[in-house]
Amino acid sequence: MSLPTTCSVILPIPVDTPYRYGIPTALADRVVPGARVVVPIRSREMVGIVLDVGEESTDGLRPVLLAPDPAPMVPANLLTLGAWVARHYAAPPGLTLKAMLPGTLWGTSKLLATTRDRSAAPGGVGTRLMDELDRAGGRATAGALARCLKRPVWETLQRLSRVGAIELTTVAPQLGPGPGVETVVVLSRRLPSLLERDQVFGRAARQRQAYDTIDALGGEASVSRVTGELGFSRAVIRGLVERGVARIEEREHLRDPFDGVASPPPATPSDDQRRAIQAILELPPGGAAMLFGVTGSGKTLVYLEAMRAEVSRGRGAIVLVPEIALTPQTIARVRGVFGDAVAVLHSALSDGERADAWRALVTGKRRVVVGARSAVFAPVQDLSIIVVDEEHDSSYKNGEFPRYHARDVAMCRARLEGARLVLGSATPSLETWAARERIRVVSLPRRVAAQPLPPVALVDMRTAARVADSGAVPWSETLDGAVRDRLARHEQIILLLNRRGFAHFLQCVACGDVLECPSCSVALTVHRTPAGLRCHYCGFSRGFPPRCEVCGGETQRTRGAGTQLLERWLAERFPDARLARMDADTTATKWSHRRILDAFARHEIDLLFGTQMIAKGLDFPGVTLVGVVDADTGLYLADFRAAERTFQLIAQVAGRAGRGPAGGEVLVQTRVPTHYALTAAARHDYEGFAKQELAERRSPPYPPYHALINVVVSGTSENRVAGAAGQVADWLRALVAETAPAADVVGPAPAPLARIKGRWRWHMILRCEDRRLLGRLLRYASRRAPHTTRGPIRVIFDRDPVSLL
Repeated sequence: MSLPTTCSVILPIPVDTPYRYGIPTALADRVVPGARVVVPIRSREMVGIVLDVGEESTDGLRPVLLAPDPAPMVPANLLTLGAWVARHYAAPPGLTLKAMLPGTLWGTSKLLATTRDRSAAPGGVGTRLMDELDRAGGRATAGALARCLKRPVWETLQRLSRVGAIELTTVAPQLGPGPGVETVVVLSRRLPSLLERDQVFGRAARQRQAYDTIDALGGEASVSRVTGELGFSRAVIRGLVERGVARIEEREHLRDPFDGVASPPPATPSDDQRRAIQAILELPPGGAAMLFGVTGSGKTLVYLEAMRAEVSRGRGAIVLVPEIALTPQTIARVRGVFGDAVAVLHSALSDGERADAWRALVTGKRRVVVGARSAVFAPVQDLSIIVVDEEHDSSYKNGEFPRYHARDVAMCRARLEGARLVLGSATPSLETWAARERIRVVSLPRRVAAQPLPPVALVDMRTAARVADSGAVPWSETLDGAVRDRLARHEQIILLLNRRGFAHFLQCVACGDVLECPSCSVALTVHRTPAGLRCHYCGFSRGFPPRCEVCGGETQRTRGAGTQLLERWLAERFPDARLARMDADTTATKWSHRRILDAFARHEIDLLFGTQMIAKGLDFPGVTLVGVVDADTGLYLADFRAAERTFQLIAQVAGRAGRGPAGGEVLVQTRVPTHYALTAAARHDYEGFAKQELAERRSPPYPPYHALINVVVSGTSENRVAGAAGQVADWLRALVAETAPAADVVGPAPAPLARIKGRWRWHMILRCEDRRLLGRLLRYASRRAPHTTRGPIRVIFDRDPVSLL
């Protein structure tokens, strides 16, 4: 069989077609579809993925420079899945693959320019570039120079290099962290009798003890364990080596931050759970089921038992969780069943940990993966089941290019690989609920051990008595009394306030001015730890002004309440209570979620409060009271999903209460207690809510009846963006009228968040009942509509948006 001579390589750049390269004979065995390769591209070198190989002529083709891995990093099935994602979301294949693999497995060389003879430089742009080089100390990358001059510099650099003004050199691309390595001490000489050991060690008692200990462990142990857990010094280990009774080896070792983390295996399934497990196992290859179970019904046990049946036969499984806060508990439960067969993929891992997990899955060393959104692309071998827990959660939608939805990608992957798909939720997305004719509904109508769902009371904050001195914190006497009662009984409490920071904004009492972010059309949020004003969209921060910057007034007041203000109020109101706040500010460091939740599980915390991350999937039997401090924060956002999100959030956080023998209660504070989203949540009535909300979505038509594309036009000039939005809308209307009269264009209009990170934003909606037709429109328009090429105006096509803000 002849060796391949050419290959197509996908590079992580915004182009639609692969590049062709020649394959050197020495690399022919490694350059196969799915392999990483280093290839030249213009004056750079980049890491790409081989798409296919052939036996054509290599005339005019540049050669592959390196194939760093012994086996392909992207299996064939993931190449197929990547092609589907690229087509479905109209994304370049290279950027799609870049989103699928850990970022550390990609790399790009850097082109460095160094000053040699400034006098040889021509004028114009060349002089400006030389000035920038001087300011950089005579050496800078091409990328840095392009950013300084705000223009491409490749041709100018080539001219300067040819006349001898500068020297161009290339720094090779980084290939990411290699496999983890562990240093091991191995006994090389067996001393079976006590007499032999006495003769060898004599009076070296510590060496004798170390030898005996390592021998009892099977003849080898990691150096870190010997010097840490076992308490022997490195000098003792060197002594063993010098006596010829041990040697030091380095072995590949998986960096796993969850090594040893596991909870006890789950209990025996109930009758309802057994029926659900059987229903899932009866699904045909590629089939899907919606596990629709009330909160506390034991959906996790159903997942694990269905997975166990497949993994025991050597097959693989993926468990997706909606956000990082769920991962520690989920990993512990999955590890309790599958042990070291479990890998973890999510953003909190180090570069080496992510790369090691990917390699372990590619090679089949691990067969089960737990992770957030991007874990849907994990290279699990012989995939048999995919679980999407809390499938309704909006964090499954990727906010950057490509803007895929992990639930939909999971559905496609299950079909491609013949795996079963399980979508679990107590509050399914309306898109999933409306697909009941195509997706089998598997119900868990009761809680485990027949525990009742907690009663939910809506506290009308228009008329309810408020606690004096609560200030901006909406705090009724009803909620106050319930918290005090639970603390007196040493029971645990969860409070939800879905707004971080200290206060919504800072306002002058004289002129009413509110300080806004200079780059975004939002008010700056007040923070106390650390003190200052902060934008939650672009990260801008500043200190508190001593007086109003408009009228000079000295008195400025905070308005609204966030989790930091709630924390101060709770500390003052209940000084003996052990409090913990859980929001984006307190969980920014690695494993901070885990530390807080573990402490709560050990009853070291009496009252846990925070944003929506405390509302989903947590299982703490000691919680007898859940309070929603302000249920109205997201109810009237300018988004068609506002009511659905509010219902899901209230229903999910209510489900944290009453999971233990002491039962529970839920108090929801609101100013609109008659809203159908809140009344349905208080009844634990998902089906009643879904019926009314689906009726609301028929006119005007919104998902699930019509599919949407949110077209966002942005730029730094407000007037230019408005004009460009009109051009894009006119072009789309002409396209629809000519090729797809069943579709329509709504807008354009300023986006509800009119400016983010210095860019003004307008949007319009392209919608159609026929999803395939909408897909064809997307693929055509995303490459041909006005302003879709590079320029100051940016046009984004977001298929199936989860938010229109």
